[in-house]
Amino acid sequence: MPMMLLSLTLSFILGLLGLVFHRTHLMMILVCMESMMLSLYLMTSTFSSTTSISTLAPLPILLLTFSACEASSGLALLVATSRTHGTDHMKNLNLLKC
Repeated sequence: MPMMLLSLTLSFILGLLGLVFHRTHLMMILVCMESMMLSLYLMTSTFSSTTSISTLAPLPILLLTFSACEASSGLALLVATSRTHGTDHMKNLNLLKC
């Protein structure tokens, strides 16, 4: 396994572990998801550049577009939550209460 792929895989795993174990704030969840998406983007761009398959060329750009949409909707959700509840603690957010 090349060193670049190993470091990208480890960065994805660290983002996933941060998402699993540190779910106290909504902002922390969004940062972990962004680190996972960034490592996936780097993995797909590395894979598409090392292989000569021309159909994989737009895949990193598509993934980056979805990552930007996810980030913008996550930040909008964070702003709306902090305005209504006053905090971004996940224990205080109950979806059953309106």
